[in-house]
Amino acid sequence: MAKTSSIEKNNRRKKLSKQMAGKRAKLKAMVMDHKSSMEERFAAQLKLSALPRNSAPSRVRNRCEVTGRPRAYYRKLKLSRIALRELGNFGEIPGMVKSSW
Repeated sequence: MAKTSSIEKNNRRKKLSKQMAGKRAKLKAMVMDHKSSMEERFAAQLKLSALPRNSAPSRVRNRCEVTGRPRAYYRKLKLSRIALRELGNFGEIPGMVKSSW
């Protein structure tokens, strides 16, 4: 089980990232627009860098929904390998069966 503080910090980052997504997208579009003047693009870049760091989507870490583990994460199931195996063994994941030979 991951530290609760790490999980909560990541949840705050997710929330902030979702909140600022529109604003970041507009500013990024202004920065990338080569038709606008250099001063406008530079001003947009400064505004973009003034936004909180944690509002960037790249700062959000994929974590297991069950344990909060950040590594060995399966995106499709939103679980870590350990939680996936445990739930699979108990038959709680549809279509997954415990292998035996």
